[in-house]
Amino acid sequence: MDIHVGCAFVFDLAVATHGVVLVEPHPEPTRIGNVRDGQFTTEPPLGSAVYLDAFGNRCRRITLPAGTTELVYDATVEVSPQADPVVVEAHVHAPDELPSDTLQFLLPSRFCESDLLAQVATEQFGAIPPGWQQVQAVSDWVHAQVTFDYQSSSPTHTATSVFHDRRGVCRDFTHLGIALCRALNLPTRYVCGYIPDIDVPDLGAPMDFCAWMEVYLGGEWHAFDPRNNERRIGRIVVARGRDAADVAMVTTFGRAELVGMTVWADEVPATR
Repeated sequence: MDIHVGCAFVFDLAVATHGVVLVEPHPEPTRIGNVRDGQFTTEPPLGSAVYLDAFGNRCRRITLPAGTTELVYDATVEVSPQADPVVVEAHVHAPDELPSDTLQFLLPSRFCESDLLAQVATEQFGAIPPGWQQVQAVSDWVHAQVTFDYQSSSPTHTATSVFHDRRGVCRDFTHLGIALCRALNLPTRYVCGYIPDIDVPDLGAPMDFCAWMEVYLGGEWHAFDPRNNERRIGRIVVARGRDAADVAMVTTFGRAELVGMTVWADEVPATR
């Protein structure tokens, strides 16, 4: 099936400011096909340069002029009509068996202090057989223990503060899930992207970017979603990293006031 995705940001700047924009589908996507009619535009028209960061994310450098600037990305993405797979037999790898590029996702990071939550992880999940069942137990627990609340999150909210406050948004659910999984020696990375509302109730909330986690089991990365805690259709990965600090949608090297943001991710009706 096809998903129409995109976003629009409006910034107000006092002086020209350089930035990095990260809103386009990942160059190595999971479970998606062609990206068609992908366009990144600005008003006023501005030049930009594309590069891949250390995690392989497609980033766009741009200098925003003083005044009001709008950034827009729009595309149609082909996705699998099947929900995220469940692979209960996916096994855990001993640390000495892991590929070298997964080891960084076992370490504490800026927003995922797995070392500080190691005792909690062991007490809560240590008796569960390692593997898919254990990761799902982490996702179930975070989903049940944390309340979704837009007003409670902040740029400095970390996995440990979410553990104590028990409130947050999808990135906070994800940070806590990642920290607990890493504390159990499970390589886990942060993922952000678009998720359309397909075969789920419409809660009436505006569409937004979403965050979830990927855990390395059985030689592959598998999606788990502590916020929604369900297998979803049409996940479109934009970026992966250690935590949210690596994958901000827009990073500016100077003050840039965000005055408007819109996100869309909608199934395109099939034509007869």
